[in-house]
Amino acid sequence: MKKPVILAFAFIVLLVAPLSAIAEDLLFVVTSQGAVHGKAIHDGKVRAFLGLPYAAPPVGKLRWRAPEPPAKWNGVREAKEFGAHCAQIPDAFPGMRFRDSGPSEDCLFLNVYTPLQAQVGSNLPVMFWIHGGGYVAGSASEPRYGGGFFPLKDVILVTINYRLGVFGFLAADDALAAQDDIRTKYGPGNYGLMDMIAALHWVHKNIRDFGGNPDNLTIFGESAGSFAVSTLMASPEAIGLFQRAIGESGAAFQGPLPVFPLVDQELRAQKWMATLNVQTLDELRSLPTDQIISAAEGNNIVFEVTIDGRVVTEPIDDTYKAGRQAHVPLLAGWNKDEGIAATAHMTPALFKTTAQHFFKSKTPEFLALYPSANEAETLASADDFGGEMFTFFCTWKWVEAQRDTGGSATYRYKFDLGLPTSPKRPLPIAMHADEIEYVFGTLDTRPGFDWRPEDRELSAEIMSYWTNFAKTGDPNGPGLVYWPAFGQGIDLIHLDKVVTATPETLRPRYEFLMSNPPPTLDEWKAEVRKELGISDREAEE
Repeated sequence: MKKPVILAFAFIVLLVAPLSAIAEDLLFVVTSQGAVHGKAIHDGKVRAFLGLPYAAPPVGKLRWRAPEPPAKWNGVREAKEFGAHCAQIPDAFPGMRFRDSGPSEDCLFLNVYTPLQAQVGSNLPVMFWIHGGGYVAGSASEPRYGGGFFPLKDVILVTINYRLGVFGFLAADDALAAQDDIRTKYGPGNYGLMDMIAALHWVHKNIRDFGGNPDNLTIFGESAGSFAVSTLMASPEAIGLFQRAIGESGAAFQGPLPVFPLVDQELRAQKWMATLNVQTLDELRSLPTDQIISAAEGNNIVFEVTIDGRVVTEPIDDTYKAGRQAHVPLLAGWNKDEGIAATAHMTPALFKTTAQHFFKSKTPEFLALYPSANEAETLASADDFGGEMFTFFCTWKWVEAQRDTGGSATYRYKFDLGLPTSPKRPLPIAMHADEIEYVFGTLDTRPGFDWRPEDRELSAEIMSYWTNFAKTGDPNGPGLVYWPAFGQGIDLIHLDKVVTATPETLRPRYEFLMSNPPPTLDEWKAEVRKELGISDREAEE
């Protein structure tokens, strides 16, 4: 159905139809691929267009290749159900719940949520969400990413799937890619990042038809999604496609998701492919999805972001040091108890011994910053240091770098509110990813918690901060505690039962870590296990 036909139908409906039919007509949008029919959610206040393909299915010869443009269709495509989530190792993160038809390599779908009355010319800000999951798991269909609330703040929300794990980040030579025109060729690997960029291009091409302004777009994500945001800010392929960025717990400045040289990733790929008795991607493309997933699960080989020469041209911190990243406002932070796993089996003596292994002669300086005179002090310091190794420090460095060379305002937060206690969570702590339901206003999608008034109040405040930032590059607005830009002396806002802004007190720790690069959290835990003489399984138990 062509656009003039849809518009003529809409005009007739406006003349003769009752209100319910008018609302139904608002659920039709014509994209560059064809007409789509969404649904009303949130008591009819929000339009949801689900499962929209932004690229061709990356299957067959398109497996491990840059995303191709999506196909067009005739008639109207129903957009009321989520597209399949991307193929991944089952239960890599057992707490994840999906609302789609299941896993598939045909998974390059996105979802658009708008206020009901949004239309061409509304020019609403766009928020583009990149889910977490360690680049190996996750989906835009997770209930916690529900799109029913952001549009009530007069923004449009887009959530995306992208290729994961071996399908998204295997870096191996490709005879097919070698035949491509050099102007369009990507280096091997980074297919998940290419998907994100392709989705951004789709938004630029289509979002005006949903009432959005592609020139007022904020990318945001959590964990791997936050690592991706920091990476897209450094990618020549993505710069210019967004005007603001939000990162929740993570950045590609060391941390648990490093960026590898191409030669390292190609060696990893060769080693893994040898376990399948294949040597080329053409041979690998002939294998079924499940066999590839099983082989990826059974081998301890990392498929991560690669310096491929085009999407990622150099180490991310080098890009920021030189000021070559996107010069856009940045809001980023972390949660209070992200490193709580580092406290397992910890004693003052063990903490000191482990620190000596990594920091040698600098251990006294380390222990002055992370005191461990008694058990309680030791557990607190181990929790803090674990969080710094996991996400605090890399996120801190990201904000510092953007402030120094990014030419734009930066804002930093710490999510401090401990969640309600429950049989499975007897301590009121704020662990990794605990802020997500507060950000999206979706507390009720998370089972097992009796939410308190302060949880709902903080969720409303965070949503206002995030959407204000998306609209103007400044999170502040009426009724909110003032959030100073980083570098004004009061540099950290605490998202807690009572929101407060305070001076930064932990800079000496981070300056120590800048001069004495810390181990990763996995390296720290491995050394603790070695000192204790226990296996990985015993440590988990």
